[in-house]
Amino acid sequence: MLKDKMNEVFVPLIKEQEVRELGKNEAAFVKEHEISIDRVQIVEDISSRFQEAYLERSHKETDEAIAIERATFLKEKIHYFKKNMSEFLYIESKWFEVLGIESISLEVDDVFGTYEIMGGLLLKKKQGDKMKEFLNAHLLDQDKKYSLMFNDKDGLWDLNLTLDAVKDFSEEHSIGEVLSIVYQLVFNLVEFVEK
Repeated sequence: MLKDKMNEVFVPLIKEQEVRELGKNEAAFVKEHEISIDRVQIVEDISSRFQEAYLERSHKETDEAIAIERATFLKEKIHYFKKNMSEFLYIESKWFEVLGIESISLEVDDVFGTYEIMGGLLLKKKQGDKMKEFLNAHLLDQDKKYSLMFNDKDGLWDLNLTLDAVKDFSEEHSIGEVLSIVYQLVFNLVEFVEK
């Protein structure tokens, strides 16, 4: 699936010069699978890619929309959500769709005060053990690192991920940088599961 999506999404965008940067993990994947692309730069932070994302801030209690945000909101520090704990951010991006994620939500957990990402991941039910193996190996030791449950109704894995358990995460990151970190982690997860 990932190789097909890379060919379907990345190759045309690179040829049209809409994508000029690849994360290190994407570049390694492209090389390993002999996907023909050129004129790209390999970078650590791919947050500029999320300029096109749909961003909606909403109330946690009511799901009522507060505002549809512009791309400039991606520059806001992630600790915005510690100051505004009654809010969450709903995000849709074609880049997460490449990984089999329709949308994600970002918020601070009311009880633990940890940063959380929630989304549905389109992987097969039988791949659950591989997902757990990857997450246990790549997240920092904490009481609450993630929760993973297969939703038979949607055919998706409901993944709740504690960002505080992600090695490269910092409260000083911008929202865009956090999306870059999450994307790269889930990219590696999907690649690992599909091998």
